[in-house]
Amino acid sequence: MSGRADAVLWERVKTRLRTELGEDVFSSWFARVEFEGADGASVNLSVPTRFLKSWIQSHYFDKLLGLWTAEVDSVRRVELVVRGAVRARAPAKVDKPVATTAAAPAAPTPTFIPAASAAPVLAPASPARAEADGAGSPVDPRFTFETFCEGGANRVAYAAARAVAETPAGRPTPYNPLYLHAGVGRGKTHLLHAIAQAARRADPSRKVVYLTAEHFMFRFVAALKNQSAIAFKENLREIDLLLIDDLQFLQGKSVQQEFCHMLNALIDGARQVVVAADRPAAELETLDERVRSRLRGGVAFEIGSPDLDLRRDILKSRYVIAQSQNPGVDVPETVIEYVAQSVVSNGRDLEGALNRLVAQWQFTNQPVTMSSAEITLRDLVGASEPRRVKIEDIQKIVSRHYNVSKADLLSSRRTRTIVRPRQIAMYLSKTLTPRSLPEIGRRFGGRDHTTVLHAVRKVEEMMQGDQHLAEEIELLKRMIDE
Repeated sequence: MSGRADAVLWERVKTRLRTELGEDVFSSWFARVEFEGADGASVNLSVPTRFLKSWIQSHYFDKLLGLWTAEVDSVRRVELVVRGAVRARAPAKVDKPVATTAAAPAAPTPTFIPAASAAPVLAPASPARAEADGAGSPVDPRFTFETFCEGGANRVAYAAARAVAETPAGRPTPYNPLYLHAGVGRGKTHLLHAIAQAARRADPSRKVVYLTAEHFMFRFVAALKNQSAIAFKENLREIDLLLIDDLQFLQGKSVQQEFCHMLNALIDGARQVVVAADRPAAELETLDERVRSRLRGGVAFEIGSPDLDLRRDILKSRYVIAQSQNPGVDVPETVIEYVAQSVVSNGRDLEGALNRLVAQWQFTNQPVTMSSAEITLRDLVGASEPRRVKIEDIQKIVSRHYNVSKADLLSSRRTRTIVRPRQIAMYLSKTLTPRSLPEIGRRFGGRDHTTVLHAVRKVEEMMQGDQHLAEEIELLKRMIDE
């Protein structure tokens, strides 16, 4: 296999993974997998963390090998390695003598600003940190209440988070469970890390654990395999303050059942629980209804898009950090205001924009101007988070467009006047929402995921040979997006 052919094969494998597992599962476990090469019967892939390697090997290794074998008969094994460990290796020997002449000065290395309103890129936790976390996920020391930018979009969520952190262990709060939801880059993870650190400072004896949903799944599955599930459950139920991040990624019936039992035990025992996700609990269709019901019984706050004043505050605070790390950096106030006015989607994009301008100044040794900033940030300017489409919206609009009832779409009737709109609605649900094939099938009368996949492929095939149908589906998309 040639390098280019290998890359094409990997793209085909990824496409099949996304189709068969669903967008949610693919994004959770395979979005950061990279193709490293192939050699005869072996395919080499890499991942950024040991945790991701262990999870894929435990849950999806047979699937991965099967898809590769389907593409290339000669493939007999898939090697999964941790990227950092492979790429950081130094050469075993030096073939040429080291030059004794003076080296040319190196280009300046940009110091990027910590993303204090976004999810962190974390290094592995030290033993002391892991012990403090109660074997939880690592907490980033940069993410505190002091570095969080408060504004109209997040003020209520911020106040509730501080109240939780400052309430002594064992004393009930009116925010239990506290549920925070927002789109990407709006500060959910920052607030959870800030709660953990403030609570530990206030009472070092308080058992505080921060866990991502994927880490919780990994620990639960590992406990089952090691026959230590009872100890695992007892340990979690002794927590004083539990913080769960990215709940939308919680998968698996047994995992969700255990999470529900743990949630009930902690709340009933006056232990505080804080949960963050990317959407309201009612919209987490893959989550067990008992878990969603318990979350709805607490207090939920949404963190909205940052308004202009908050965007200015975020940029101002990050620019102060940039100046301390990069002496001499100069981004004119007019450019800062341009960024605040133009990059409106979320705090993470704002920080990314400022990082780019700092890197531009460092690499070019030229002052940052309005014209150069417009070029550097052209893909971020005006970008906004797309409206979240619901399957119910699609079913409603398709039913109205084809003059059939929603009950007909969900029924087992197989007349042409019903089957075609049903297939189109399934196709639109797959292309316009992040929902998996099994989940879409459940929302269409409990159908199997293979039925949904057949519908998607059938509509794609019909659109290629029927320009009128292709235009009709584009019209439906515009109606759904309005």
